[in-house]
Amino acid sequence: MCRIYSSTPPEEYASKTKSVRLNGAVTSIRLEQRFWSILEQLVQDEGTTLGKFLSSLYDEAMNAQGHIDNFTSLLRVACTTYLVNRPVPAGAIVRAAHGDPAMDASPQTKRH
Repeated sequence: MCRIYSSTPPEEYASKTKSVRLNGAVTSIRLEQRFWSILEQLVQDEGTTLGKFLSSLYDEAMNAQGHIDNFTSLLRVACTTYLVNRPVPAGAIVRAAHGDPAMDASPQTKRH
């Protein structure tokens, strides 16, 4: 297995339960810490709060699908969608082309 995956610190995949409000109702959501970190970055980029984002996502999914079988799975997929679709930071391609060590962690440069 590639070390970029197997060397993930255990605290990154440890589950963490957070109490959140969805449209005023308190509920608990259990996700791995890595997903909570991605959600924090996502809401920061969106200029909103976690509660507002979760409520909006829940409402939009309910309106689109009529039901949500597994909201935590939807959150994980939302996180991966965010990562796939976020813009590449300015200069990242140039830095990667010039061997910037900060760019070495990308999956494209670490495949074995």
